Amino acid sequence: MIPFASPRVAAADADGGMKFSESSVKGERRRQTLWAIGLCAFFLVSILCSAGLIGDTGLSPNLTQRNQPPSLAHPFGTDWLGRDMLARSLHGMSLSLWVGMLAAAVSVVIAAVLGLVGGTVGGWVDASICWMIDLCFSLPHLVVQILIAFAVGGGVRGVIVAVALTHWPSLARLVRAEVLQVSSSDYVQSSYRLGRSSLWVARYHMMPHILPQLLVGLILLFPHAILHEAALSFIGVGISPHLPAIGIILAESMRHLSTGYWWLGVMPGLLLLLSVKAFDWLGENLQALLNPRTAQE
Repeated sequence: MIPFASPRVAAADADGGMKFSESSVKGERRRQTLWAIGLCAFFLVSILCSAGLIGDTGLSPNLTQRNQPPSLAHPFGTDWLGRDMLARSLHGMSLSLWVGMLAAAVSVVIAAVLGLVGGTVGGWVDASICWMIDLCFSLPHLVVQILIAFAVGGGVRGVIVAVALTHWPSLARLVRAEVLQVSSSDYVQSSYRLGRSSLWVARYHMMPHILPQLLVGLILLFPHAILHEAALSFIGVGISPHLPAIGIILAESMRHLSTGYWWLGVMPGLLLLLSVKAFDWLGENLQALLNPRTAQE
């Protein structure tokens, strides 16, 4: 005799199957996000550590190997002095990443402090910070960076200061908006009524809420900082020419592209593009993982 399932049982089975399917899809998306974060992090850490691992191998001139196109022995080819372009590009990208990381970290600190102060204190302090943010948005970034780097004296310090002082406004505005939203919460207002100071509220109530935004903002600031560092070095107001920064390598290659040595600019440019996209992809996936709305999807 064939068993007969009631409509309620059939509906319950169908609902359970749909929930199981949705949970499996969410788990698969979460695994893909974690895999993407791990892959990007591995790629970027490998570039950061590459300069120390390969040492000075391939950086010494070898006139018998001048202007060799990409091959198995030299995947990025060689330059006009016979130096391996892969080794130079890895050294330059590693230096650019370290400079970009320091500049982005300083920008995040500035944005966090100004956003917290503006959103917590309010009044004329908040108005002054908003005016500073609008002023920074109204000025062209690259021109301001050139002026700051030139005033500081160029070099690594000049690039870090120039990039750090021009990349904080967007994150500061985001932090300020988050602080203002949290400030209207009942538990924050209760803390003020209990006599808690603004510093205490900022430390124990605001910081836990803005830390995810600061982390994602730090990751997303990296590609902008790296590109602007490369731009400053490319036009000659950034890192010293004797250091193999990626912008300097691209600037040197411009004199040889017209003679057919395309790999001198294309291969380092591709490495720069991949590094920037890796940071961008890492930031997007990290934001999706930390965002309460998308973390459960």
